[in-house]
Amino acid sequence: MTSPAALPIRFWTLGWSSLWRDWRAGELRLLVLAVTLAVAALTAVGFFADRLQGGLARDARALIGGDAVVRSDNPTPAAFADKARELGLQIAQNETFPTMGRAPDDAGGASRLVALKAVSPGYPLRGTLRTAPAPDQPEATTSDIPAPGTAWVDAALLGALDLKVGQPLLLGDTAFTIARVLVAEPDRGAGFMSFAPRVMIRRDDLAATGLVQPASRINYRLAVAGDDARVAQFNAWARAEIDRHEVRGVRLESLESGQPEMERTLGRAEKFLNLVALLAALLCAVAVAIAARGFAQRHLDDCAMLRVLGLSQGTMARAYTLEFALVGLFASALGVALGWAVHHVFVLLLAGLVESNLPAPSLAPVLLGLGMGLTLMMAFGLPPVLQLAKVPPLRVIRRDVGQLKPATLGVLGLGIAGFAALLLAASRDLVLGGIAVGGFAGAVLLFAVASYAAVRLLRASVNETTAPRALVMATRQFSARPVFAVVQISSLAVGLLALVLLVLLRTDLISSWRSATPPDAPNRFVINIQPDQAEAFQQSLRQAGVKDFDWYPMIRGRLVAINGREVSPEQFEAERAQRLVEREFNLSSTVQPPDHNPIVQGRWTPEEADGLSVEKGLAEELGLVLGDRLSFDIAGQVLERRITSVREVDWASLKVNFFVLFPVAQVPDAPVTYITSFRAPDTAGFDNALVRQFPNVTNVDMSQTIAQVQRVLGQVIGAVEFLFVFTLAAGLVVLLAAVTATRTEREREFAILRAVGAGSGLLKQVQRIELLGVGLLAGALASVVAVVVGWALAKYAFQFSWTASPWVPLAGALGGAVLALMAGWWGLRSVLRTPVVETLRKAAT
Repeated sequence: MTSPAALPIRFWTLGWSSLWRDWRAGELRLLVLAVTLAVAALTAVGFFADRLQGGLARDARALIGGDAVVRSDNPTPAAFADKARELGLQIAQNETFPTMGRAPDDAGGASRLVALKAVSPGYPLRGTLRTAPAPDQPEATTSDIPAPGTAWVDAALLGALDLKVGQPLLLGDTAFTIARVLVAEPDRGAGFMSFAPRVMIRRDDLAATGLVQPASRINYRLAVAGDDARVAQFNAWARAEIDRHEVRGVRLESLESGQPEMERTLGRAEKFLNLVALLAALLCAVAVAIAARGFAQRHLDDCAMLRVLGLSQGTMARAYTLEFALVGLFASALGVALGWAVHHVFVLLLAGLVESNLPAPSLAPVLLGLGMGLTLMMAFGLPPVLQLAKVPPLRVIRRDVGQLKPATLGVLGLGIAGFAALLLAASRDLVLGGIAVGGFAGAVLLFAVASYAAVRLLRASVNETTAPRALVMATRQFSARPVFAVVQISSLAVGLLALVLLVLLRTDLISSWRSATPPDAPNRFVINIQPDQAEAFQQSLRQAGVKDFDWYPMIRGRLVAINGREVSPEQFEAERAQRLVEREFNLSSTVQPPDHNPIVQGRWTPEEADGLSVEKGLAEELGLVLGDRLSFDIAGQVLERRITSVREVDWASLKVNFFVLFPVAQVPDAPVTYITSFRAPDTAGFDNALVRQFPNVTNVDMSQTIAQVQRVLGQVIGAVEFLFVFTLAAGLVVLLAAVTATRTEREREFAILRAVGAGSGLLKQVQRIELLGVGLLAGALASVVAVVVGWALAKYAFQFSWTASPWVPLAGALGGAVLALMAGWWGLRSVLRTPVVETLRKAAT
C-alpha cells in the first residue's frame, strides 16, 4: 500500500483559506476578543504614561524655572551666584514662604494664609508668567515682574478677602497695591502641592515687610540658565561645593531631579492603572489558552482528513502558524487603536492634574501592544493548535486516537517567561509587576493542586447509595475526567481571583487611600503660638466650641551626631537621608505617645529624661536602632538622648506629627512655640477673630486643601474604574471560556444519557450541581489568594495598612457559584437543546 501523494497546496494559501473559513464560522471570536482586551488595557495605560513622561521631559526646565536651581533653607551662599556670573549664566533669585495676608480694616479686615514669593528681575529664566488685569478677564503672557509697591495675586485670594484689583493688601508692616491677577507661574509645582493662594512681589520690597526674621522658614532659590555646556560646568561645581562639610541645607535641582510633585501626584494613579491593566492581560492569557485548546479540539477531525489526503505535517503547521499570526496581528492592531482612544478618556478624567496638550507618544506603546498580542497568540494559543499537524490519519476511522496532549514544559515555560517579561516591562514597577505576575503564577499552581485534591475527595466522600441521584451523576461526570475538572476549576479560579482582587482594590484599598482625608479631619493648623499665649489661645478655642484639638510644643533642632560621631550628608547614599541630615527638625515633647502613632519597636516610658522616640521612616533612612544616642543642636545648645522607642507615623493623616518626640512634659532650657490642629467651627468670622486676638500666629486653613485632595482622588479613582471595565470584561471572557471548554464532551455525554432515558429535568439538575460545585470551590480558592495578593500589594506597592474582612472567602465562594451558573446558562444553553440523534451522529462521524 503506497502513501497518498502530497496535496499540491502552499501553506499561505491554506492559511488564508482556513482563516477566512474559521472567521466566518465564529471560531476565532473569543481569541480576538481576549487579545484585543489585553492589548487595549495595556496600551491605554502605556500611551497615557508615555505622553505624560514626554510632557514632563518637555517642560522640565519650566517646572524648575531654569536650567538648574540651587535651593536652600538659609540665604544662598554668595559663591553660587558669583560662579554663575563667572560662567556667563543668567541668574534669578526668589524667596518663598507662607505668611498671613490681610485686607485693610475698612475693607473687612479678613485674613488668609498666602504663599508669598519675592522675585528678582529676569524671573522666570525658563517658562512664562501669565497674568490677567482682573478675574475672568483674558490672560496674557508677560516678561515683567511686579512694580515696586505692587503685588500680583491669585484670583482665589481676592474672593477670600473680598478685595478687588487696585485695593491694598497688607503683608507684615507694608501695604501693597494689587496690580494684576496671577494666572500661572512655571515653577510653582503641579497638582495639589501648592494650595495657599500665591502673592508675588518684588524681591527688593521684601525687607520692608518685616516678615523675614532669624527663625523664619524661607525657601531660597537661585535659578541659572544659559548654554548647556556651561550649565553642566556649574552643576558639577555646585555639587562639589554642596558636598563640602561646611555647606548645610543646600541642594541642587536640575533637569534630572526637577520638581517631583507632578510625578508623585500621578505616580499612585499610574500604579493603580498599571495593576488593573496587568490583571486584564493575565486574564486574557488564560482565556487565549482555553479558547485555543477548544479551537484545536474542534479541528482534530478536519486535520485528520487533510492528512489522509496527503497534506504534510510541515505545511499544516506553517498554515496554522500563519493563521494565528495574522489573527494576533489583527487583534493587536485593533487593541492598539482601542487603547489610543481610551487613553484620551484618562486625560479627560484627570483634567487639572495633566495638561491636555501633551506631546505625541513614542512608538514604544505601539510596539509593546503588538508584541503583547503576538506573544499571547504564539505563547498560549499556538502550542495546542500546532498539535493538529501531528494528528494521525487513522483518526478518520478511530476517534480514540490523536487526542490533544498537554503542552510540554519547555514550550509552556518559554511562552510564560516571555509573557512575564513583557508584563514586567509594561508595569514599569518591579515590585508591582513582580507581585502581580508572581502571585498569579503561584495561584495557578495552587489552584491546580487544590482542585485535583478536591476532585479526589469528592469522589470518595459521596455515598452513591444514599446521595441524591443528580449529585451522584454530577460527581461521576466530574471525577471521570479529572484533567478537565482541574483545568476548569483552575481557569475559573484565575478569573475570579482577578475580579475579587479588583473588588478589594475598589472597596478597601482605594477607600484606605480616600480615608487619609476623612470628612472629620482637622482643617486648621495654627503655628507660632508663643508660650505666654498658650493658655489664652486654648481658652479661645474652647469658648468657640472647639473641644477636641491637638496641642504640642514645637522645638527647632538639627541632628549633629549619632552615638557621639558627627553626621554629614556625604555619609549617606540616599538623597532623602542626605536632606534629613541637612535640614532642621521639628522636635516635640509629650508625656503620653500620640494615639495615632503606634509604637512598633521598644517601649515608651513617660517622663524618661534620657529617652526619645523616633519615626520609623527616619530610623530606616538613617540606619538608627534602639539604644543609639542622638545629639541635636537646639538654639546653640547640644541635647543628647537615647532612642527608646520607634513610632509608625501616617504623614497623610492631617494630624500633628513629628520625627522625634521626647517622652517628657517639657525639654529644659529649649526655646519653644506651640502648634495645634483642630476642626474649626462653622461660626462666621472665627478665623478673623482668632488672628485679630493673636496677630503673630500663622493660621493655616486646610478646608480647600482637603476638598481639593478629595476631588483629585475622585478623578484618579474614576480613571481606575474606567479601566476596570476592561478587566471585568476579560474576567467574564475567562469565565465563559472556562465553563464552555468541555461543551463538546458534555453534549456527547448528555446525549448518551438522554438516549438511555434520562430526562431533561434531571440533566439540568446535574449541570447546575456541577457548576455550583465548580463555582464554590473556585470562588473560595480565588478569594483566599486574592486576600494574600491584596495584602502584599497594599503593603509593598501602595504602602497601605490594610486587613481584609474575614467574610471575603465566603462572599467569594457564593459569588463564584452565581457567576459560574450564569456563565453556564449562557455558554451551555445549547447542550440540552441539541437533538440526541444529531449529537450521536456527529460523534460517530
